[in-house]
Amino acid sequence: MIIDCHGHYTTEPPALHAYRRAQLTALEDRSATEPDPPVISDEELRASVEDHQLRVLRARGGDLMLLSPRASGMGHHVTDPGTASRWAQTSNDLIARLTRLYPDHFAGVCQLPQTPGGSLEAAVTELRRCVETLGFVGVNLNPDPSGGFWTSPALTDDHWFPLYEAMTDLDVPAMVHVSASCNPVFHALGAHYLNADTSAFMQFLEGDLFTRFPTLRFVIPHGGGAVPYHWGRYRGLAERMGWAEPSTLWDNVFFDTCVYHQPGIDLLTHVIPTGNVLFASEMLGAVRGSDPQTGVEWDDTKSYVDRTGLTEQELSQVYEGNARRVYPRLDAQLTAAGR
Repeated sequence: MIIDCHGHYTTEPPALHAYRRAQLTALEDRSATEPDPPVISDEELRASVEDHQLRVLRARGGDLMLLSPRASGMGHHVTDPGTASRWAQTSNDLIARLTRLYPDHFAGVCQLPQTPGGSLEAAVTELRRCVETLGFVGVNLNPDPSGGFWTSPALTDDHWFPLYEAMTDLDVPAMVHVSASCNPVFHALGAHYLNADTSAFMQFLEGDLFTRFPTLRFVIPHGGGAVPYHWGRYRGLAERMGWAEPSTLWDNVFFDTCVYHQPGIDLLTHVIPTGNVLFASEMLGAVRGSDPQTGVEWDDTKSYVDRTGLTEQELSQVYEGNARRVYPRLDAQLTAAGR
C-alpha cells in the first residue's frame, strides 16, 4: 500500500469560498450578518475531487491520502476566536464527508481554530471532536498563527501543553504546518513554510519537550525544511551547546517527502533514517506543473522516491509502514477494513 501523509483539499466548491468571504466581511462590517455554513451536496464534493486529487492519486499508483483543509486557507491570523472556530468546524466537516464518501482513499487530518496569542481551549475541543466523533487520525498544528511575525512561544513552551496532553491522550500526531504569510518579507510557499519547518526542528532540538511527553509525535513537512541539508550544523550546535544529539529526536520527529527534485529526495533519504521518512506529495498544492528539464511533474514525489536506491524493505517503510506506525488510528482503521 502507498499512503500519502500530506494532502490538502485545494479544490473546494465555490460555496465554501463564498462562505469564507462572507465571514470576513461580517468581521469588518458589524452590521453584516454572520453567514450560515454553506450547503454543499455530495455530488459537488465528488466533482471537486474526482478529476483532481483522486485522479492524480490513482494515476501515480497511490492508495490513500491523509487529507486536511487547505493550509493557506486556515487563516489563523484572523484574530476573532468565534470566527476561527466556525471556520475550522466547517472546513473539517467537509473533510469528514469526503472520508465517508471515499473511505478507501481518504483519511482525515483536522484544522485547529488557532488565533494569534489566543487560548488553545477551542483547539483542544475541536481536536477531540474531529478524532472522537469524526474519526480523524491526525491534526495540523500551526506554530505561528500570526502569519509570519512569530508572536507565539516556541513549540516546547508550556503554552502548548494542553494541546499536547490531548494529542497524547488521543494518540494522534501533529503535522507542523503554518498557514498564509501576512508578512511581505516572507513569501508563503517559498520562505514562510520552509522557515517554519526548520524553526520547529530547532525548537525541538533546543528544548526538552519529549522528556515530559515521550509519546508525542510530530511530522515536519516539506522534507524537514533546511534540516537534512544542514545536518552537520545541527549536530555541531548540539555538541557545542551541550544539547542532546539530534538523533535522539527520532522517536518523536519525522519528515515527509514533499521535496520536488531528485537530488533533494536523495539527500533526504541518505541523511534521515528510513524509519523517520513518510511518503507525501502535497499534490495539487504549492508547486504545480512539470519540471521542463525532466518532464516529471514537480509533486510526483513517488517517481523520485522510486529512484533513490532504497531497498524493497526500506521502500515499504517509507510508503506504508512508517505512516501506520506514526498514525496508529490510521493503522487501526486500515486493519479493521482488512487492509
